[in-house]
Amino acid sequence: MQKRAVIIIGKGFEDSEFTYPFYRLQEENIKVDVAIAGDKSVSGKLGQEATPTIKCSELKEKDFDIVVIPGGHEGPDRARQVKEILVFVKEMDEKKKLIATICHGSWVTISAKIMKGKKATCYKGMKDDLINSGCEYLDEDVVVDGHFVSSPHFRNNHQWMRALIEKIR
Repeated sequence: MQKRAVIIIGKGFEDSEFTYPFYRLQEENIKVDVAIAGDKSVSGKLGQEATPTIKCSELKEKDFDIVVIPGGHEGPDRARQVKEILVFVKEMDEKKKLIATICHGSWVTISAKIMKGKKATCYKGMKDDLINSGCEYLDEDVVVDGHFVSSPHFRNNHQWMRALIEKIR
């Protein structure tokens, strides 16, 4: 059965942190959906257009194997304000399904209250947020802790996706 992933973004997402996993996961024969805070097409920081394929209100843990949450400061800040996104991410965590965050993407997982006791990394400017959520912050290029894969910056896209693909396989 084909695996399914959803990438969750908001207006002002980091373009490469959306585009790279969008295509990389499809190369692994994974069906990729896009959920956007606000449920309307948005632009990334550098102008990349993204169109939702699923509404946030339709996100159901049973339908997905993987959730990817890119950064970009504004995008994840918008996404973490959507109750349906937080409920979905919490349910994905409870079922130990793969969760991948990069840069400020961990803001969504922090707001979903799932970071306590985990090890992760993020953009250095929000490391205190991770620590204050009960997470053990690690200053590394990629951190894998069980079903959770995190990276700090778009320069780490290749390491982040390599680690996620290894977990998928």
